[in-house]
Amino acid sequence: MFHEHGWILKRAVLSAERPALIDVHTDTCWTYADLKNRVMRWAAFFQAQGYKRGERIAVYSPNSPELFAVLFACEQLGLIYVPLNWRLSQLELQSLLDDCLPALLLFHNEFENRIDGLTVKNSVSLSIIETVLAPVNWHLVEQGNRSDTWMIIYTGGTTGLPKGVMLSYAAVNWNALNTITSWGLSDRDKTINYMPLFHTGGLNALCIPLLMAGGTVVIGHQFNPEEALLATDQYEATISLFVPTMYQMMIQTPYFHQSSFPSMNVFLSGGAPCPKTIYQSFHRKGLRFKEGYGLTEAGPNNFFIRPDDAVRKIGSVGKSMLFNEIQVLDEKGKQCVNGEIGELLVRGPHLFSGYWNKPRETEKVMKDGWLQTGDLAKIDDDGDAFIVGRKKDMIITGGENVYPQEVEQCLVTYDGIREAAVVGMADDVWGETVVAFVAIEEEEQFDEKSLILHCKATLASYKVPKKIIILSELPKTHVGKIDSGSLCKMLMK
Repeated sequence: MFHEHGWILKRAVLSAERPALIDVHTDTCWTYADLKNRVMRWAAFFQAQGYKRGERIAVYSPNSPELFAVLFACEQLGLIYVPLNWRLSQLELQSLLDDCLPALLLFHNEFENRIDGLTVKNSVSLSIIETVLAPVNWHLVEQGNRSDTWMIIYTGGTTGLPKGVMLSYAAVNWNALNTITSWGLSDRDKTINYMPLFHTGGLNALCIPLLMAGGTVVIGHQFNPEEALLATDQYEATISLFVPTMYQMMIQTPYFHQSSFPSMNVFLSGGAPCPKTIYQSFHRKGLRFKEGYGLTEAGPNNFFIRPDDAVRKIGSVGKSMLFNEIQVLDEKGKQCVNGEIGELLVRGPHLFSGYWNKPRETEKVMKDGWLQTGDLAKIDDDGDAFIVGRKKDMIITGGENVYPQEVEQCLVTYDGIREAAVVGMADDVWGETVVAFVAIEEEEQFDEKSLILHCKATLASYKVPKKIIILSELPKTHVGKIDSGSLCKMLMK
């Protein structure tokens, strides 16, 4: 008997002997039949322990194929899957546990010492599954509704406590269907995933859509640029997603310059704005490269752009996908004309159900069925969207709007700058001034005056940084984004 939403079991019938999940580090391969067996074993364990529909199963583990077995077992029984960020401090981790109150915390043996002192109802090692046999006859006690929550994913925000984003069966599956149909995924596709599986980019951007399509997901844990590129060729990956900081490290490896990556259809970038210099590195090799946009509350996938268009329109994320809609509104709530910058709103069946235990926070971002993303965008005459930055990050200096992303794109085209971030600093005269933080290759060869002239050649004078601060490396969030909040705090000291 199949669960109403248990497509993974049907996929195991259709694609039984095809590879579903591969571990980069051990080269262990699970076929879809293997995955089904593992799912049934976890479901049998959860049933034997008496866990009921709606209870939370939290998981504290590095990337591993085992996480998908737990995820789909939760789906079968109507349990709510809660992946936890293993990079958090014990205090931060406890705050998430206090918020979701899991019936069980599953942990990887590698992290056994980290959970000492945590207050949680029950905890057990993921290795417990080795003692459980798959049931011969599989019968479900109860089935859930499409609107029931399947997973709670905590946001990786830089301000305040993370919010638990509730994603229903319908939302996750619509995102997968939308991705498969809009991006043209099939069972021939393979992806290399080093994105953390405690965030939506690792879980929902490509992994779940590819498993629904019958493709192969190759999983890595600690990101190593050379290893990721070698795996791309070894496993003949066709489509993979990495964040810009990962790509920055990848293009600096000898292997990137040696290989032609013949199996790859397209490299995808997401999670943060991608510098033009990374686009150019891939284009020079004749490799297809494009950028996407998403957020935990919406999919995360929302746009599609053809690789050929991405070459002509660097920075564009394209048009909304088949089963969702977008609009860009000005401050008065009116539709922006082409080229005008406003807030991006998204609507579709892939949207989240709300924030766990935070109905007021949910109300703040939902408007007549539209999710107010807090991101600023513009649409060109072809209907293609460009994300220009976060609404809260916009700098107003002397009455003029400055979008940090535009200045950052200019800065990273200057020789010797690895990465850059721009923030606003309070100013008595101008309201705010533009401040740039840069990580450079060699400090002794860095010429600040030359960099300013470089900026003046392409930017209006009010956009040119009035102060440049050199750091050995820019601070990052848990998902590899530059942490602008930490940079702002530096200015306040």
